[in-house]
Formats: sequence, C-alpha cells, structure tokens
Amino acid sequence: MSTPLTEVLDGRRAAELQKAARALLKEPLLLAHGPHADEYRLVRQHAAELRDWFDRNTGWPLLVDAEAARLRKTPGTPHDPTHPAREASRARAPFTRRRYVLLCLALAALERGEAQIALGRLAEQIVLDAADPQLAAAGLEFTLERRDERLDLAAVVRLLLHHGVLRRVAGDEDAYVSGAGDVLYDVERRVLAGLLATRRGPSTVAAEDFEERLAELGAESVALDSDELRFRAIRWTLTRRLLDDPVLYYDELTDTELAYLTRQRSFIAARIGELTGLVAEVRAEGIAMVDPLDDLTDVRMPEQGTHGHITLLLAEYLAAVRGPVPLGDLERRVRELAEEHGGFWSRTAREPGAEPQLVEQAVTKLAALGLVGRTPDGITPRPALARYAVGETVVVESVRRKATHA
Repeated sequence: MSTPLTEVLDGRRAAELQKAARALLKEPLLLAHGPHADEYRLVRQHAAELRDWFDRNTGWPLLVDAEAARLRKTPGTPHDPTHPAREASRARAPFTRRRYVLLCLALAALERGEAQIALGRLAEQIVLDAADPQLAAAGLEFTLERRDERLDLAAVVRLLLHHGVLRRVAGDEDAYVSGAGDVLYDVERRVLAGLLATRRGPSTVAAEDFEERLAELGAESVALDSDELRFRAIRWTLTRRLLDDPVLYYDELTDTELAYLTRQRSFIAARIGELTGLVAEVRAEGIAMVDPLDDLTDVRMPEQGTHGHITLLLAEYLAAVRGPVPLGDLERRVRELAEEHGGFWSRTAREPGAEPQLVEQAVTKLAALGLVGRTPDGITPRPALARYAVGETVVVESVRRKATHA
C-alpha cells in the first residue's frame, strides 16, 4: 500500500512531467538559458519518460543536451497554411514568401560561417546565394538595397534571436535597417544544428513540385510492411493532429484512419490527457482537445480589443448561416456592425474602406481555429463554429411562492 508521502511524491512527479510536456508543445526548442530555463530543467529532469512517450505516440524525436531541449515536431497536416512563422514582435505579422526564403538562406550562411558574424556580413552572403539562377527563375531577387528588404532581413534575424540561434553582442537591427550601424552576433552552433525538424535533408529531395517535396521531407523512413507498423503510423498521425490542430474533423480522415480512431479513440484521448491535461470534447463531426488552462494555443478566441470583438461578431453571424458566404457579404456585415458597435472600436476600424482588412483578419483567425474554411465561393462555416451561435432569447418569469404554514 502507498503511504501519504509516496502519493504526494507521485503527484508532484506527474505534475512536473505534465508541465514539462506542455512546455515542449508550446516551445519545441527550449534553451538552458533565458526565459525558458526553468522549463528546460524540467524537461531535462524527465527527458527519458518524455522521449519514450513522444516516440511511441507521435514519432517526434526529443533531443536533450546541456544547452537545449529540442522536440522535433512534424505536423499531422503539413499543407496547413493557417499557422505561419511570425515576427518575434508585438505585431506578430506572418512571414511572407520572401522572408521564408531569406530565413533559409540565412540558416545556410550561418551553417558555413564562424562562431561570430556581423549582420552586414550575413547580408552579403545572402545576396551572393540569392543570385542562384533557380531563385531568379522563380521570380525571387534580393539586393538588400531597399529598406523593405532590410526590414525583412531584420525580421528573420529577430526570429533567430528568439529561438536562440543567435545572441546579440553589440548593435541594433533598427540601426542596420536605417543604414546607421551594424550588429554583431554569437552563433549558437548546437542550437543551429538542431533547428531542422525534417525527416531527411532538404538537399536529398529530388522532387521539383512543392507538394511532392513537402511530402518527401516528412516521409517516414520505416517501410510500412506490416499491420503493426501501419497502425503505428496512423496512431502517430492522429495523435499529432489532436495535439496540434484545434479540431480534428472526421471528414478529413481516410477510411482507414477513421476506422482506427473509432476503435482507439478512448485510448488515444486518455494518453494525451494523462500527459498534457487536455480534455477531449467529442462531437458527431470530430474531436477537439480542450485546454482548461488556456495556454497551449497561439490563437485565442474570444480576445479583447477591436479585432477580437469583430471576429466574435462575425463568428456569431457565420454560425447562423448555411453554405459559403462571399467576402463582400462579410464586409457589408462589418459596416452594419460598425453602426451598432463602432463606439467601442478603434478609430481606424471605423474608417471607410477598412472593412476588407478587418474581414481578412477575422477570417484568418477563424480558419486557424478550424472554425471556417475558404472556398472559391467564399467562407464556409465548419461544425465547431456552432458553439458561437446565439440562440433564441428566453425570458424566464420569476414565480412568487406563497408561504404555507403547518
């Protein structure tokens, strides 16, 4: 029989393990120094158990050394465009195509470089590499002479600073952008080496089509020549999607995946809940792993502020309609809402012509949460959006009971 002390210690260990797992899901790259040092120490303390769980249930390798802990996550749906890389700033603007290319060129230059590098020197290397004929044929050109190009490079460098690949020694990126100075960085080579999370090196992929290249980069290296291996691959895919995607819809699964999930749903959900504290919300159309602590997400709803209010109001509107809604209808709806709620909105949101941008911001958030889909005909509500529907008002009259006496 367990003693009270044993139960307390077991409970503490389970709580620490859950905290470490949640930290890795939020930040798959944790450094031994900096703001996530405490989480890194927890992960290192429970590395063996965490490594075993992720290996069996997701196929994500966990690498832990004296400098960093790296969970090499690969998404269950690699073609999902709703969660892009974002600026390491308050604006959190999504990366553009040019910034993604600059990021890849910067990583290649840093891999070949020394332990320290100046931003100007890094820019020179990127300009040389960008002269590749294949990039030119794809319509990409970098001279870094224009301010907007230097701003893109600064955004890439700040993302690498956020991930710990670079450490600023002296200088400031804003000074470089304005042409008033340079910046010196230390290159954390071990963090840089662990940044790539693909199953194989990109240079070994021969496919030219983007979708084919993406599939080959994430392809499992083990041949699925037995039922056990095939079922394991399905379990990995489903668990990855339940951990990463806001909603797992049944109609997005293959017949084999759906049959496996139908049989193993309780087991998979219980395993995820035990490790992470997420709670399975099962509906007729799919499953959502709900976080009672509300911190395992990069997109929140509802949210404070003008954009959060508009998004919620459009969600209520879309939840009440059927079929796709053209963007023009949503823009007209925003104009109507501005007449009723504009007094609570920012001045820029009330300006004429602001509707397209406001609608795009709202739709982007709703799509990232799996609440709507984009089609050529407009914006299509998904089943999970029904939780934001407003029902009919019900007035309950109070009933005054007469006191009775025995």
